[in-house]
Amino acid sequence: MENLKKLVLLHSNDLHGDFLSEENDKKLIGGVSLLSGYISQTRREEPNTLYCIAGDMFRGSVIDSEYQGISTIEIMNTLSPDVVTVGNHETDYGLAHLLFLEKCAKFPIINANLYIRTNHARLFRPHVIIEVDGMKILFIGILTEEVLAQTKNDGLVGTFVNVEEAATEVGKICNTYNATDIDLTVLLTHIGFEEDKKLARRLDPAWGVDVIIGGHSHTFLEKPEVVNGVLIVQAGVGTDQIGRFDLTVNTDENRVTDYQWQCIPIDSAHCPRDKELEDLIETYKSKTDEKYSRVITRFHKKLTHPARTRETELGNLFADIMKRSLNIDLMLLGSGSIRCEELGPILLYSDLCEAFPYDDEIYMLTVTGETLKKMIFYMLRDEVWEGAHCEFYQFSEGMQVVYSREKHEFITFSLGGVPVENNRVYTVGLQRYHYKNTQIGFGMSLDELTTLRKARILATSCREILDEYLSSHQRVDSNTENRLVVI
Repeated sequence: MENLKKLVLLHSNDLHGDFLSEENDKKLIGGVSLLSGYISQTRREEPNTLYCIAGDMFRGSVIDSEYQGISTIEIMNTLSPDVVTVGNHETDYGLAHLLFLEKCAKFPIINANLYIRTNHARLFRPHVIIEVDGMKILFIGILTEEVLAQTKNDGLVGTFVNVEEAATEVGKICNTYNATDIDLTVLLTHIGFEEDKKLARRLDPAWGVDVIIGGHSHTFLEKPEVVNGVLIVQAGVGTDQIGRFDLTVNTDENRVTDYQWQCIPIDSAHCPRDKELEDLIETYKSKTDEKYSRVITRFHKKLTHPARTRETELGNLFADIMKRSLNIDLMLLGSGSIRCEELGPILLYSDLCEAFPYDDEIYMLTVTGETLKKMIFYMLRDEVWEGAHCEFYQFSEGMQVVYSREKHEFITFSLGGVPVENNRVYTVGLQRYHYKNTQIGFGMSLDELTTLRKARILATSCREILDEYLSSHQRVDSNTENRLVVI
């Protein structure tokens, strides 16, 4: 007779400090209080329940940034996940600080592939085996260099280059622990949905990987993707929903015999509130409100940033402010540095900090028109339009690019109404993150981009530039102007 057991696997990813509920149609949506209520309710109803987070607990909230993640760890301790993997934004406050935060966590944080280059010592536990009702579940954490570009700031720390090397490491761990009668193997990844599929194709079925729970690309799914026999899921972004697997596991044959998966809405109609967690958040919020609740400005209308890979109203506004303030020819503002879909019309300092949490320095590059065209050409490569999670940039005023995807060529490439000349020199502003990762953003090394002149820092805080400008201007407006047209 088969020995079948039920397991409920709850999962979140890319929480990004989304701690507070929002009211919509007289119903509270999201927030960790309701999320905790649902998790606790499920644990009571289904004793065989595990909750895991696939990276990026940090960033996106003034409560998180003001306390540099310490508040987030305390909130997560109350939420009580069974296992968490490292995301790219876990390193935003520095790897040394992340190792400190890991000591504050009352839950295991796993990652198989961050290591110190000199001796290849891992920075985190690579995996954890959790026993539930006699079942042994193996969790392995994976992050690749394409995602964790931040480690380039620390020459002593390395990570696997690509999914092929990550797959090899998964194989080593699975081969080592399969002998301990593992009933279910779960990869907790933070590499993006498309990369998850590539990784699944690289896995040997003999390794016994059953599920990939992913993050980073903020992908919403209606059902699991099945690749090479591996179930791949992701639960969007934030706390408005949670992924739920109801699995039937054959513990004699160590395999999943049946499953149901769904994204559960987190709202007051379905989830009880966690009063203790609300009190903890209010303790932090009351302190940050004193600092962040001042009004900066009022926009003419609500401004939007609905997608990373197109020109947006907010992208134009922020890029224009930096160009004017720094007196450069062009500001290339990272689309991903704007972490909201809309802002205003009344703008508080807290709104600005949450919408634009990366307070980087701004560097000035001096490049030829030919080099500038190569940079933008790489940004518009086919991979971007095929769903890959790539860097993308918002252009400041005066830039106009018309690009043909079919012909892979520029129809128009002008600045200030004048065609960009290959031999002419232009000054370009980049945030520190993008300056440190030009190979990822533009397909060119920093050495290639600084042959004319050494780069220099123009400003030590891009957020201070935005704050100063917006505080002194009212009824600010911005529109899309066909600065970038892709045919």
